[in-house]
Amino acid sequence: MSVIELEQAISKLPEEELSRFAAWFEEFMADEWDKQIERDVAAGRLDHIIRKVDADIDAGRSTPL
Repeated sequence: MSVIELEQAISKLPEEELSRFAAWFEEFMADEWDKQIERDVAAGRLDHIIRKVDADIDAGRSTPL
């Protein structure tokens, strides 16, 4: 199925089904984001950010949540 076909099908959904789809898609995208972050961490792409955060904490430039 192409993106255009998906767009057409989604635009024809009744309001209740559209809401259900939107909730599902939001959850799907959040899961995809989590997977990407996990891949980035595993690949070391976020190491420089983690080092900076650790340095900020060590220097007292943060506040506990």
